[in-house]
Amino acid sequence: MAAEGTDLPKPRHVAIIMDGNGRWALGQGRPRSHGHQAGGEALKRVIEACLKRRIPYLTVYAFSSENWRRPAMEVRRLMELFLSALNREVRRLHEAGVKLRFSGDLSAFNAALRNGMLRAEHRTRNNTRLTLNVAVNYGGRAEIVAATRRIAAEVAAGRLQPDDIDEQTVARNLILGSLPEPDLFIRTGGEQRLSNFLLWQLAYTELYFCDVLWPDFGESHLDEALAAFAGRERRFGGVTARRA
Repeated sequence: MAAEGTDLPKPRHVAIIMDGNGRWALGQGRPRSHGHQAGGEALKRVIEACLKRRIPYLTVYAFSSENWRRPAMEVRRLMELFLSALNREVRRLHEAGVKLRFSGDLSAFNAALRNGMLRAEHRTRNNTRLTLNVAVNYGGRAEIVAATRRIAAEVAAGRLQPDDIDEQTVARNLILGSLPEPDLFIRTGGEQRLSNFLLWQLAYTELYFCDVLWPDFGESHLDEALAAFAGRERRFGGVTARRA
């Protein structure tokens, strides 16, 4: 999809690993926190581009459960930037019709940040132009384990029969809940792996990797990813008429 309004297929749901903030900053001789700030600006550009292109769902990997292993000063600065961005941007997002969701184990964050996320969710809960799902303190394997425990508890309580467990049962207990699974996955920064992100949900997602570091990612790069998506043939395990 090269521009808004074309008839080319476009994804309903885009998922992004926003990789390359630290390398971008180091390449400029700046601290890694400078890269995270620039990454926040890139996210604003992508949100605006999704709104223009009427893409209704966007999920971004903001902070993984493994990111706690980073240097304490970097993690602390990340949390400060996150809270500052929440306080600064929620009003703008709300006015633009963006619904905010935060997915992951929020209990690990301090009270100020946790409460800020909950307030943002509450304020934007009725918006419908774009659902922005932010994965924080999230890991795909841990998500599947937690879903399995919830389902097992339902079985133990007699509210669910083992034979009634199907893919929909599992999906309902994962972080996306009722949201559609991603159609397009984008990872910036040159790496080509999923890094424990949405392991269940990406089963039939089209994967797109690019070398651009996240702070440099913009509208034109998103359009390149959308054009690549439009050229894919999605068969979901089946065959097309010409390959039958």
